[in-house]
Amino acid sequence: MSKESIEHDEKQLGGEEGQEHIDLSNNVQAKIQNPLYGIPREKLLKQVATFTEEKGFEDKLELFQKAALLAQDPKNFENIPELTESDKAFIRRETTHKWSQPRALYMTVIICSLAAAVQGWDQTGSNGANLSFPDEFGLAGGPNAERNEWIVGVINAGPYIASCLIGCWLTDPLNHYWGRRGTLFWCGIFCILSVIGQGLAQTWPQLFVCRLLLGLGMGPKATTSPVFAAENVPASIRGGLVMCWQMWTAFGIFLGFSANLVLFRVGKIAWRLQFASAFLPAVPLTLGIYFCPESPRWYMKKDRYQDAFVSFCRLRNSELQAARDLYYVHRQLIEEFAVLKGSTYIGRFLELFTVPRVRRATLASWVVMIAQQMCGINIIAFYSSTIFSQAGYTVRDALLASWGFGLVNWLFAFPAIWTIDTFGRRNLLLFTFPNMAWTLLAAGFCFFIPSTNPARVPLIALFVFLFAAFYSPGEGPVPYTYSAEVFPLTHREMGMSWAVATCLFWAAVLSLTFPRMLAALGSVGAFGFYAGLNVAAFIMIFFLMPETKQRTLEELDYVFAVPTYKHASYQLTEFLPYWIRRWVLFRKDAELKPLYNFDEVKSITVFEKGVGH
Repeated sequence: MSKESIEHDEKQLGGEEGQEHIDLSNNVQAKIQNPLYGIPREKLLKQVATFTEEKGFEDKLELFQKAALLAQDPKNFENIPELTESDKAFIRRETTHKWSQPRALYMTVIICSLAAAVQGWDQTGSNGANLSFPDEFGLAGGPNAERNEWIVGVINAGPYIASCLIGCWLTDPLNHYWGRRGTLFWCGIFCILSVIGQGLAQTWPQLFVCRLLLGLGMGPKATTSPVFAAENVPASIRGGLVMCWQMWTAFGIFLGFSANLVLFRVGKIAWRLQFASAFLPAVPLTLGIYFCPESPRWYMKKDRYQDAFVSFCRLRNSELQAARDLYYVHRQLIEEFAVLKGSTYIGRFLELFTVPRVRRATLASWVVMIAQQMCGINIIAFYSSTIFSQAGYTVRDALLASWGFGLVNWLFAFPAIWTIDTFGRRNLLLFTFPNMAWTLLAAGFCFFIPSTNPARVPLIALFVFLFAAFYSPGEGPVPYTYSAEVFPLTHREMGMSWAVATCLFWAAVLSLTFPRMLAALGSVGAFGFYAGLNVAAFIMIFFLMPETKQRTLEELDYVFAVPTYKHASYQLTEFLPYWIRRWVLFRKDAELKPLYNFDEVKSITVFEKGVGH
């Protein structure tokens, strides 16, 4: 949106006397407010008329008037006289048939899922290759064993180093100039050519450079794909569809383990094929991205409202729903731009830490992203074959056990499709982190069992599989879903860049240090260390992570305008005592005082009587 357009809209939409507006910088009262809340009917219709004239929708004035009335009071749509029975039927189906969505919307989710599968396969290509490529390059043991362990760690960490230092931070300019689709096309090219280059490498520095180039595709892809999905899907099913990122990342991990298992018998070139096979899902991603509609919110950010409306029409079941969502987002954009005026790359980055509403989203996304590395899942995803080999497995059995881990990781992601929007993002994490802690600790303690005992190997595998089963419906899908939705549109690319860079930086640290940690501490020490980090992550999530389920992306502005101290204090003084009374003392009469106050839109007659004038 141009500066002149924003300033004009702010004047047109200025609050009237008596109408309360929530401060997006400091929402101390914890109120969640529709941006159309409290506007008298006549003024709202006049604003719509001005909007349609400015944005070139003169021929759709009646449609946008109905859409604005619906957006203002969505729960009372049955009593809006302007809506026809056909209009109401579409709105009812949003609740009764919420998974009945247009083909273009599911195409978007499929393409984002392919991007996730590429991500997962890229992660696990090195898992099986770790068993053979060090021998190829003289990095296995020998007099320089300690140096070689660090080199193997650096090679494995290559994509994550490049992603967190460069790739993720390319997201903002790539999205600015090329949009969501153009960015994913860029990523697809890098994810095809660089992994083929890994398979053709003749020295370990060549392999390392190809791994770094892979990071230039992985970073923007991991940052853009969840945002692309989050911006295109309705709020009622956003979590279930956006979490497809994790489910299909898990599927990509499973495919990578499957390829490792199939290819390990082909001889000296096994590691080359294990690395290079990850190009397969990147091809349909690169070719299919332009069959998807571009994000309408990105079009609106560029003041291309006609294109945005066409996209919304492809992504919704009726023109009324498309117009409703477009006008609602338009109004919230004006609110956001009034508070968040980052106009340069450096300005938007600095505002991640200086604007209170954005800073709280930055903190929450940092917590869930670093928790994904603290939980220890990637010590299994990156090094499971090495761990199982140390436990006493043969090469074949180590790869087979890794394949089983990948299968469990994928299958147990499915429950999150239904629970992430009902049970909630926060509750899923609070349930799964304690369980990940004890299963990881138990897996580590199983290494104390003598190697002659036949129970040692299956018990280690059992607890690793249980760990994956608890991870997949919780910390698996939540971080990317959560981070994609918590930032305002003005800072969404930059915020997601921060979140994914956080995740991949610590993935790089983990990948780099784990071979040496495993040698220094042993399996018991390494597993125990990460079990302790699970407990620390649980405490951080409890105090610092607000819930976002079933709120529109625009309503989250008000959630993250609530001060952190108020949220943390509520968890300690209200939620924790309630939980103890209800689930420890089993008192059914326990009641939880809500944190957020949800303002309902007053009826038109209230304003006609003088309230709000």
